[in-house]
Amino acid sequence: MTIRETGYRPGATMPLRVEFIRQLRRRRTLVAYLLVVALPVMVSLAVKFGSSPGPGRRLGSGSADLVGLATAGAANFTVTMFFFASGFLLLVIVALFCGDTVASEASWSSLRYLLAAPIPRRRLLKQKLVVGLSLALGAIAVLPIASFAIGLVAFGNGPLQSPLGTTFTAGEALARISAIGLYIFVSLLFAAGVAFLMSVLTDAPLGAVGAAVVLVIISNILNAIEALGSLREWLPTHFASAWLDLLAPTVGWTDMARGAAYSIVACALCVAFATYLFDRKDVVS
Repeated sequence: MTIRETGYRPGATMPLRVEFIRQLRRRRTLVAYLLVVALPVMVSLAVKFGSSPGPGRRLGSGSADLVGLATAGAANFTVTMFFFASGFLLLVIVALFCGDTVASEASWSSLRYLLAAPIPRRRLLKQKLVVGLSLALGAIAVLPIASFAIGLVAFGNGPLQSPLGTTFTAGEALARISAIGLYIFVSLLFAAGVAFLMSVLTDAPLGAVGAAVVLVIISNILNAIEALGSLREWLPTHFASAWLDLLAPTVGWTDMARGAAYSIVACALCVAFATYLFDRKDVVS
């Protein structure tokens, strides 16, 4: 009896829907999404009920900077939450969803059973990565939705104001906030790729997540060393904050295009190397 006669089709193994539901039901997914929602809740409560004596460029002071305009309305509050979360919280969440892919199966001793199903190795990697990136994108999408809703209740529906003095219409604000979220996701693909690569190399999910976060932190430290000069522009995190250009009256796309290209290329290289290693890996756990 041939494989075709048994009805086995490699492309039908490990459906995305099944894997997606499986990952959604995990506690770490719920915790990650709760943290994303908790950030704007805690910040809004701190601003509304916390004491802020004395002058200064504090949160919601009305100063002509991004953070100072946070309480100008729901749109400004949303952009400020992006500013707060993109540096660490979203980084950890993206690394978590992509670094917990293969390593978690290995730590549960279920990886060899998945491959014995039999699920082709490259299909397993592809399905895991697609679900991981989808959950990461979902978390980044939840942040502005939750922030806008909370900001609307706490600070009203004022127009988006730029630190440069420009005021955007509702349509322009929606387009720019969406573009900010998309660019942050693309800029974090570097961390996602590193986490995915480490997930193939190790059986410890936290090790894969930690390695990606530490590497990004090291890149940010190197980026802060001015003595490196133009060499810093080749770091994958150098243009991580280029989304701030979207708040200018006329958007400059050059830095964002370079940042996106670097991150996508770095992620692709990591995924390709992870695939190469996994194809030759002796799975014993």
